[in-house]
Amino acid sequence: MQKNIQNITAVIEYIEAHLTEKLDLDTIADAVHYSKYHLHRMFADMTGLTAHDYIQRRRLTEAAKLLVFSDKPILEIALLAGYESQQAFTGIFTALYKMPPNRYRENERFYPLQLKYSLEGSYSMLENKENRPWEAAFAQETDIPCWMELVHLVVDGFPCLDEEEYIQTLQEKIRAGQALILKDGGIAVGILLFDTETGNIDFMGTHPLYRKMGIPRVFLNKVMDELAKGREISITTYREGDKADTGQRREIKGLGFAEAELLVEFGYPTQRFVLKKEEPGDA
Repeated sequence: MQKNIQNITAVIEYIEAHLTEKLDLDTIADAVHYSKYHLHRMFADMTGLTAHDYIQRRRLTEAAKLLVFSDKPILEIALLAGYESQQAFTGIFTALYKMPPNRYRENERFYPLQLKYSLEGSYSMLENKENRPWEAAFAQETDIPCWMELVHLVVDGFPCLDEEEYIQTLQEKIRAGQALILKDGGIAVGILLFDTETGNIDFMGTHPLYRKMGIPRVFLNKVMDELAKGREISITTYREGDKADTGQRREIKGLGFAEAELLVEFGYPTQRFVLKKEEPGDA
């Protein structure tokens, strides 16, 4: 596993160094000396994204940053992002950011679709063959640095995330006993913010390398047993068909949540999902 992580890290470093150049699977595979088929499978398996999606989202994130923090013309930004025309760039930017580039620039509020993946560290539980059960713990102030490292990895699931406001909320949730964390050594591999008054999960993220290890279910069990006190649990995520969704809707449905009302949060179209409390006699 550690070797695979090193390989993916090399791929990510190559992508990041050539974001403004022509990039496709053939080019990347040649650079890192893999077959493109092996590269495609390995990248998707390790990160949960295809290389194409990762590149697109990283380029649009950097484009969004330039829209807010530079005076470059939109056409120049479009070309830097790998698009041959401003029209093509505007179409995909609008699909993922829910507003055209010119309006995004006018708002003067940057948020990322995708930050650079950083997979440094030792992931001992990935090598553990004994299937030791996970235990969710209440987060402490000292967990904030590793918590935020995981936020950066899973930011694709949380549009409009403002990091400064998020840290302030996180500190409040930690003090209130409404922040849960799962760690592998010093690395946060699962995080959850919960509101005991509303029954809403405000944030739930799993480290990409640990997606197949049942971490969201561990969190839900602890929430239902200790925090929810018999009430239904809710969570919001992307609406159906949103091109920015990298699998969050599918994961939430897989946990047993049912679709509820459509919402708009921070100007972004979302949908609420509900997990009904179990009634006596339920299987």
